[in-house]
Amino acid sequence: MQTIRFLLYKEFLQIFRNRVMLPILFIMPVVQLLVLSFAATYELKEVHFVLVDLDHSPSSRDLSAKFQASGYFALADATSNIEEAITMMDRGEIRMILTIPQNFHRDITIGRPAPVQLMIDAVDGVSAGLIQSYSGAIIRDFNSDRKGGIFLQTISQPNQQYQSINVIPVYWYNPDLNYINFMVPGILVVLVTMIGVFLSGMNIVREKEIGTIEQLNVTPIRKYQFITGKLIPFWIIGMVDLLIGLALARYGFNIPFLGSLWLILAVAGIYLVLVQSVGLLISTITSTQQQAMFIAWFMMVIFILMGGLFTPIESMPVWAQNLTLANPVAWFIKIMRMVLLKGAGWYEIKWMVLLLTGMAAFFIAASINRYNKTSS
Repeated sequence: MQTIRFLLYKEFLQIFRNRVMLPILFIMPVVQLLVLSFAATYELKEVHFVLVDLDHSPSSRDLSAKFQASGYFALADATSNIEEAITMMDRGEIRMILTIPQNFHRDITIGRPAPVQLMIDAVDGVSAGLIQSYSGAIIRDFNSDRKGGIFLQTISQPNQQYQSINVIPVYWYNPDLNYINFMVPGILVVLVTMIGVFLSGMNIVREKEIGTIEQLNVTPIRKYQFITGKLIPFWIIGMVDLLIGLALARYGFNIPFLGSLWLILAVAGIYLVLVQSVGLLISTITSTQQQAMFIAWFMMVIFILMGGLFTPIESMPVWAQNLTLANPVAWFIKIMRMVLLKGAGWYEIKWMVLLLTGMAAFFIAASINRYNKTSS
């Protein structure tokens, strides 16, 4: 125990003496959480569109007004020249062209279906799908007060007619459809993971670079004691950062905490042991901090992109979904969302926690085994 206490004292002394390290550990995660929570979103607002109104009637003006009043669309220009509108789309100035043909008002008045064309910039397929979904909802609302129906023509779905079906959706767990509620738990997991992997990944290799590893190697410190002494300080810092992030999520973003906070902290403790063990393993197999940084960054990119934070895992190819089974970030993001947003308990997440525990045991054993107390 005295050996571990000595290592802990040495690690904390190095951390708190470093005036650059402290802001990185405690201030940068808060700033990143604040920025990413608002920036990392698929919600669309103020989509600029051009109105090509060939009818110039009260009905066409009402339809255009509905688009602008929705809060999702902003009228960039109105023209009768379709070629001019297409040129604006080619230049990237607008995302959509709404074309209302002649006789639109007449057809609506007599109860005849009237065609309306949407031309959507689909370079970003996700955004294009959202634009079409928003437009369809606006047109359905426009139809509800009129006898006729509008044919919505798009490139992907020509001549699709919306039927007069009254749909009353019920949204569970996120009734306001607030995208921040979905993103903040996942972003918090990523930030805690980055702190654990990067800091522990450069820990042992830093001792190699400055030469102090030799002094430790000649002492009677056992390998498991050395790895434990390197792991605990950053584990404590990671838990503190997580608590700060959870407090910011609850009181800054009003994220609902439907589940047990103690369950989250218990799982987070296991998860931090796992990610820091991965970092320590990287540190034992590299010779310089630069090598450790590149390997850690390579793994983090894969973990994040395949973790279900930005794209659903279910939409990935089957081989990619199979790879995510070994991705700890994906499991902890899922646990955080289930506990915080759905109020899940131990019974619902126990097999995922057991999987993370097994991964943590494997990587910490690999780190201890890989650490070599002889000079190379």
